[in-house]
Amino acid sequence: HSRPTYFGESSNDTAQQQDVMGFLAANKIEFEECDIAANEANRKWMRENIPEESRPATGNPLPPQIFNEIKYCGNYEAFFDAREDNAVYAFLGLTAPPGSKEAEALAKKAQQ
Repeated sequence: HSRPTYFGESSNDTAQQQDVMGFLAANKIEFEECDIAANEANRKWMRENIPEESRPATGNPLPPQIFNEIKYCGNYEAFFDAREDNAVYAFLGLTAPPGSKEAEALAKKAQQ
């Protein structure tokens, strides 16, 4: 099954990075962490695979950036919004596990 890939910088462990990784760990979501500070190939791949409309107007996209395999999920702001909406699993391209707030919200929607 697919799993999220998280691009961050180990040398610059920001509150945003800790927030994303803490959430993934707390919810037992398996993910792969790619350090872009220590690995030029990771940095190049991340930059090349962020869609044009999601790039900043100037400069390079900054971490954290989240993908599912090669599909771009979003940056920290997008993750934050998804979490506020109980939609992180959908954001990550994953199925919400039974019993999660997100699965319950989806079930309620389906009944309407």
